[in-house]
Amino acid sequence: MTVRCDWTLEELQDFYEMPLLQLISKSNLLHSQFHEPSKVQVCSLISIKTGGCPEDCKYCAQSSRYQTSVSAQPMMQYEQVLNDAKKAVEQGATRICLGAAWREVRDNKQFEDVLCMIKGIADLGVEVCCTLGMLKEHQAKRLKEAGLYAYNHNLDTSEKYYKSIITTRTYQDRLNTLDIAEKANLSTCCGGILGLGETPQDRLELLLTLARRNPHPESVPINRLSPIPGTPLEDQPKITVWEMVRIIAIARIAMPKAMIRLSSGRNEMSFEEQALCFVVGANSIHAGEKLLTVANTSIDKDEQMFQLLGLKKQPAYAKGCSA
Repeated sequence: MTVRCDWTLEELQDFYEMPLLQLISKSNLLHSQFHEPSKVQVCSLISIKTGGCPEDCKYCAQSSRYQTSVSAQPMMQYEQVLNDAKKAVEQGATRICLGAAWREVRDNKQFEDVLCMIKGIADLGVEVCCTLGMLKEHQAKRLKEAGLYAYNHNLDTSEKYYKSIITTRTYQDRLNTLDIAEKANLSTCCGGILGLGETPQDRLELLLTLARRNPHPESVPINRLSPIPGTPLEDQPKITVWEMVRIIAIARIAMPKAMIRLSSGRNEMSFEEQALCFVVGANSIHAGEKLLTVANTSIDKDEQMFQLLGLKKQPAYAKGCSA
């Protein structure tokens, strides 16, 4: 199969309306052509600056606009970040993601500290990814020079629904940040959150935006909303695992070379449910006790799942098959 960047919404809708077993079969076949299905990459997320964010993302515990259990914390020190990264690598992580609750990167001491953290972690021989908010071109270049491998900047949902969730920056702002990261030769990590109150068509439009980028994002995180008390979405009902499976399957078909990452919400999924996600194309997880501020599956439980399913941990910088 040729990797395409000219998908249409109608094509994605046809996949969505397929009988589920047929869709599972189709995505699994493609997954096997482009990846080694028994290999799953383990990523670890370190929140280097938690809370106090000025943005108004309605799902986020770190927004300063909502009364949540998360308060603004000082930025972590280099030694602590490096120690956490080393511990994660010892537990099997081959990608370390650094997250800061910033609207945008500023040219200040904190940015200089982040550059030092990136260099220190890259020297461990693992991929380093950052999610720091909006970027300028010179900042992206400096991140690349420090050893950054990937930049995460999620679109969250469709352009149409986006303004119902976030008003403090535009969808185009997010797309511009992805363009700036790509221009600096950083690989992009970009996905969304399911269960924000969006329609199935919104989910497909999000996938369409990602699948029409050329190149596709190297990594596509699929999150299931974990409702946070104190946020406007605290009472939002959870979407079903079947919907997760459908969206992951369509993401795999439309972006066959991308790493599809099972991210937030995984701690509420059984081994059987996660196995279905791996069958249809997920080949990465975020591991560790927390994802920024949200509870995550324990390392021991993940080890048990890997043993049960016969999964192996993918090394850093591994590429899929060239089919």
